[in-house]
Amino acid sequence: MQSASSFQVDISPPKIDGFADGTAGIPYIHLLDSGRPGPTAMISAVVHGNELCGAIVAAELLSSGFHPACGRLFVAFMNVAAFKSFDPDHPDQSRYQDEDFNRVWDTDRLDGPATTREVRRAQEVRPIVEQVDYLLDLHSTSSFSPPMMLSGLDSRAVEFARALGTDHAIICDAGHKAGRRMRDFDRFRPETGAGISLLVECGQHWQTGTVTVARDVTDRFLRLLDMRDGPTPTANPDQTVLTVTDAVTVMHSGLRFVESFNGLECIPKKGTPIALDGPNTIETPYDNCYLVMPTRHALPGQTAVRFARKAGI
Repeated sequence: MQSASSFQVDISPPKIDGFADGTAGIPYIHLLDSGRPGPTAMISAVVHGNELCGAIVAAELLSSGFHPACGRLFVAFMNVAAFKSFDPDHPDQSRYQDEDFNRVWDTDRLDGPATTREVRRAQEVRPIVEQVDYLLDLHSTSSFSPPMMLSGLDSRAVEFARALGTDHAIICDAGHKAGRRMRDFDRFRPETGAGISLLVECGQHWQTGTVTVARDVTDRFLRLLDMRDGPTPTANPDQTVLTVTDAVTVMHSGLRFVESFNGLECIPKKGTPIALDGPNTIETPYDNCYLVMPTRHALPGQTAVRFARKAGI
């Protein structure tokens, strides 16, 4: 699957077997219902099995006895089978089992046969996802990138991200050629659904600071929706918004970056080489180009990096 990682693993996966039965009719999906009017929200964890921060926050929330002050909250462990295969000695190898769970959310795939374990699980949880008004999907990255909030191309999601009041960059992007993400599922597309979704990359996969970011974003999410007591977050008017213009798909095995890019670096000059993909040199397409989520060990067909510029430029 993925190459072995040289990163240190400073956090441990939580024990989630006690949440297996769920309370929403689907294993590992829990419904916390206030019995009062309000939105239906979801906090989603382990869409990728080796991204531990969301599982830690979801387990903490359920173990604390939290009950929303209004509306309904789903707390969801998604790709549980991949998560349970996590091995700290080979932490990259549990991202998924058969294919990326976050590339199977095209309606045609979900309406078709369950050709992989990830499609089968997505089909299982789909009826819940179709109810969600606000989705917070907690992720992490392979590099030491600063936290980011991925809004897709939905202006509603950009405004929702701003309303959370963090200083994390908002990334507006169209997703991946390899398949649709859960945050881009029809329920969360403005032309087809009423839901709003936000995918938050909280930091490097296995660092303690990543869990801190996940806890903070979750707290802000719940307070913004009036599900948790506390002050409503104040929007950050200076928050950086980047629009992705290009996604570089790996063509050959062994793609390597010319420097140890972590993400959100701004490359001043157009035509600056940033990676070698077989015989091809990948260069920045314009001045003041931001690198979004450069991925080490990306395989052919996967996204190696995205190019972005500040919104409005």
